Amino acid sequence: MSLYLFLNILIIIFPLSLSFERKIEYYRKILPVLASIILVSSIFIIWDLIATYRGDWGFNLEYISGLKLFNLPVEEILFFLTVPFSILFIYETVIFYIPDNKIYYNKTLYTSAAVFFLIISVLNFSRYYTFTVFLFTALFIIITMLWFDEIFRSRNYWLFILISYAPFLIFNYILTSLPVVWYASQSILGIRIITIPIEDFFYSYSLISAYLLVYLFFKEKWLQRKVRQ
Repeated sequence: MSLYLFLNILIIIFPLSLSFERKIEYYRKILPVLASIILVSSIFIIWDLIATYRGDWGFNLEYISGLKLFNLPVEEILFFLTVPFSILFIYETVIFYIPDNKIYYNKTLYTSAAVFFLIISVLNFSRYYTFTVFLFTALFIIITMLWFDEIFRSRNYWLFILISYAPFLIFNYILTSLPVVWYASQSILGIRIITIPIEDFFYSYSLISAYLLVYLFFKEKWLQRKVRQ
């Protein structure tokens, strides 16, 4: 078994084993979970394909099986299945055990953040990973502000993001320290926290938030449909 495959198993084994737990009943939300995985993962896998082809990043053959799908290691494809399944489980756990509160929403602050990330993106057009990840982050903020700003008003959203960064730091440190995944120096700023490129923090934020946004959208539609039935 490759190390990258083993990491994927570690990511999903705990949420998968608790999916039928009676309080949260995560298995009952499988349809919106799958909708989120299919839609968001498709976008990020396409990005992954382009970035790998361009040489923005690559994979150490020592830590992967060598099996490929769409010219990506099968372990990398699995990453876009195990991660959303697990982080959405974290979200459902958070909202079940912790009552949510509305927090102050400053539209000017979020607008400034979106503009700031857009500026960083444009200034780093030649650094493809930096350019793309900050563009995605800015777009997420803009889309959420325009149509789903209740997410930014939720204390549990930010708590969920904070909790999600704990496994992110552990697994991303393993991936970048060995490294399982390497980054081309011309594609990133070169700023790292421990061994993790700073871009990865924003990649994780935009990825996790996109999964949640789509999940909540389909979960609401799914619940409305159940009520009508």
